Amino acid sequence: MTTGASRRSAFWLRSVQLVWIVPALLVALALVVLAANGIRGLPPVESFTRSYPGVSTHLAATPVGIPAWLAWQHGLNAFFILFVIRTGWQVRTTKRPSIFWTRKNTGLFRTKNPPIRITLNLWQHIVFDTLWVVNGVLFYVLLFSTGQWLRLVPLNWDVFPNAVSAGLQYASLDWPTDNGWVYYNALQLLSYFVVVFIAAPIALGTGLRMSPGLSARFRRLDHLFPLPVARKLHFAVLIFFVAFIVVHVTLVLTTGARANLNHMYAARNDDGWTGVWILVGSILFTAAIWVGARPNVVRAIAARSGRIIHRQR
Repeated sequence: MTTGASRRSAFWLRSVQLVWIVPALLVALALVVLAANGIRGLPPVESFTRSYPGVSTHLAATPVGIPAWLAWQHGLNAFFILFVIRTGWQVRTTKRPSIFWTRKNTGLFRTKNPPIRITLNLWQHIVFDTLWVVNGVLFYVLLFSTGQWLRLVPLNWDVFPNAVSAGLQYASLDWPTDNGWVYYNALQLLSYFVVVFIAAPIALGTGLRMSPGLSARFRRLDHLFPLPVARKLHFAVLIFFVAFIVVHVTLVLTTGARANLNHMYAARNDDGWTGVWILVGSILFTAAIWVGARPNVVRAIAARSGRIIHRQR
């Protein structure tokens, strides 16, 4: 009874906090918009935005358009990262896991050292991490073999003042005038560069450092890269990805949704509905997997590659 009452109290406490947080965020956003509009009206700022309209200098060789492979990569990455975040949160918040998995040490994956037991939540996280990494490696290969990296790597210092200018334009709700089919504005360029070339490698590196097998067999890393530091960085990257996804999706839907979705999902430069229908299909597919990934289903899949152990709570 005490446990049930404690859970109900915690639920109502979170609900009350949410009731206050949402209006506070809306007020904060309104203040940001008002402040940005006021700042943009100042003569020095007007001169600054005229000098730096929000688009960084890019090379003439920069490819134009979104190839089909990039649209597929984007869709797969969105699918995998959602489940990486979901399972990572489950690993972090489950205090007393009751289901564990141990790899079968046979066949091609046989190792000299015995397999380490991990929770079923961690097994799910590692599976989706692996799929995300494989997709990412393919993305890097195609990115640099096709020249598409020129669209994501800033090559001129004017990207920074232009990013400030673009940020002011977004904050004042006067969207930067650009065409994502041809080039990204400076703030988008910096954001995508950070996601692809900084945040993703940090997530992978800290995840490998936290891996039970590696942490147990490479104790000398404890001094060079302590586990507590890796955990904090890993969690910080997770929060960064969540914030980026929220802002990214919001701007995609409010700055010309059909054109943006056609670029991202259909590799087309028009205002048709193809990208919207592909997005709807991907959402339905993701929702089906999300709902279907119940403990009994996950256990059955995991049992094909390892031994499931139940521990009484």
